[in-house]
Parts: sequence; C-alpha cells; structure tokens
Amino acid sequence: MKAAIYRKYGPPSVVALGDVPTPSAKAHEVLIRIHATTVSTADWRARSLAMPAGFALFARPVFGLFSPRQPILGTELAGEIVAVGTCVTRFQVGEHVFAFTGAKFGCHAEYRVMPEHGLILQKPANLSFEKAAALCFGGTVALHFLKAKGNIRSGESVLIIGASGCIGSAAVQIARHFGARVTGVCSTANLGLVRRIGANAVIDYAAQDFAVLRQTYDIILDTTGTVPYARCGHLLKPGGRLLIAHGTLATVLGIGGPTRSSGHQCLAGVAKVTVADLQLLADLATSGAFRPVIDRSYPLDRAAEAHAYVDQGHKRGSVVLTVTTTG
Repeated sequence: MKAAIYRKYGPPSVVALGDVPTPSAKAHEVLIRIHATTVSTADWRARSLAMPAGFALFARPVFGLFSPRQPILGTELAGEIVAVGTCVTRFQVGEHVFAFTGAKFGCHAEYRVMPEHGLILQKPANLSFEKAAALCFGGTVALHFLKAKGNIRSGESVLIIGASGCIGSAAVQIARHFGARVTGVCSTANLGLVRRIGANAVIDYAAQDFAVLRQTYDIILDTTGTVPYARCGHLLKPGGRLLIAHGTLATVLGIGGPTRSSGHQCLAGVAKVTVADLQLLADLATSGAFRPVIDRSYPLDRAAEAHAYVDQGHKRGSVVLTVTTTG
C-alpha cells in the first residue's frame, strides 16, 4: 500500500510517499480502507521533535532514539471497513467508520488496522469522510479539558485562546453545547469564522490585548501554550480554572501557577480519550452542534506540502489528507 513515510526527523521535506506492506486484520481487528486523515500538531511535533519547553529530553525516547519508531504519522482517520477478523462482532465489511489512533499514529496510509474495541465508531451519516476524519484530535482535547478537567457548567463564561485552530474551533462549539457563554481570541482574518461557529464574542488579538480588558471568566482555555497564569490569572473569577492544552513542563508540574489562597486552578496534562468521548462527538456532529472546521485538503502524495502548511502555525481548524475516494 501507499503511505506518507518519514525515516528521519526534520522539516516537511523528510515526508515522502512510499510503499509498505498492507496490514491484515487479526482475530479481533478490522481493516479500514482510509478515505481521509489529517495532519495535526501532533504530527508536526513527532516529525520535527519541536516540543514545549522542558519536554525536549523526552522526545527521542518517546518517538525513537535515532529514527522514528513509527514511520507513518497521522492520528485520526475516516474510511470503510474492508475486512474483519474471525472473532469480530461489532463491525461488518462495508461500514463507514472514523477512528483515533493517537500516539500510535499510522493513519497517513491507504489502510490501517484497528482493534474492534478500540477508539473506532460508525461515521455520522451527515458528515463527509473529510469532516469525520477531523472529529477526533481537536474534539477529544477540547472535550477533555472543558469537561473532564474544567468541569464546565451551563451559564459559565469561557475565554478560548486560539479559537480558530483545531482545538479552539472544537472548544468553541463544545462549550456552547454545554451552555457556556464563549469569547474567542483569534486573528483578524478569523473573526468571522469564530463567530459563525458559535462564539458570543470575539477578540482580535492584533487590535486588543485580552489581558488588559475588564471582563472576567470562569474558564480560560489556552490552546496555544502562550498564556501562563501570571498573564491571565486576574481575569479568572473566584473558583476560576485556567486550562492549558499545550503547556510547558513547568506548567504541568504546577510551577508558576496560582496560590492556594487564590481559589483558582491551573490544569494541564495529556488528554485521555475514551470510546464514550468519540460517541459524544459523533452525537454532536449528527445533531449539528459540532462541525469540524476544515482549512484545506491535500492528496496523500502531497503530504509534505500539508506538513509545510501546518508548520506555519496559522491553520484554521484541520488540514486534511485525502487518501481514497468513494465509488
């Protein structure tokens, strides 16, 4: 099968189309013909080893000391089941599904094997393969921080830093689903997008510094890793939570966070994903409450170009790789 492969760490040019063996489904696995996948910030970090401050020493032990342990990137996919293992009962050949492989990667290819009871579900019928492929990465991170860590409640006010990105655009819609009043911070070019996906208010960071405004919030979600507590703690209401989706090692360890007497919390870490999370995202997509934002699409053989675009750091929502077409 064809796959976008990288054999060494570096710039987008290290990614090239190549041939690898087509996997086969074992007893409790399904084989998926991939129609679409995405190039995410996780792929960028794994390819380039560009890590938040403090995490650089952990990069090679995680991804491979001398070369990538997993040469095929891609954390999410949508496609069609073309074979099932002898013990599979949950899925049938011909079903359209979406799936999340996370740190196991492997989605930038024509086929991917998934465990039957892994992070895989039927694709919402009202979503294209491209939209379905973009459900998981931003959606699961946003859901984890807003609900599992932030315990978001109806009526609360939420400030989302980086509201037009993959995580941010998902967070705007998910926060609105939970009944929050949402303010999004983004660039001038993305103000209309953030309004359209549900933000009650938007702040253009090129024209205003949100940190000097008088508005306060129950939750601040930083999807960019650029807003430490020292800069925004005064914007939190009593009991307020700063949620850091991309934090430094110091942030994760609680250094520079709020004092106990402040009544605030600073919450960071890695998102934990369950099938229930994917089911909620699918349900929200089916109802129209969550529609993944697609910036642009590239065919698989132009994966290096997609990586180069993601490297610029200004994508709106997700960048999709189309792998095969229906019909």
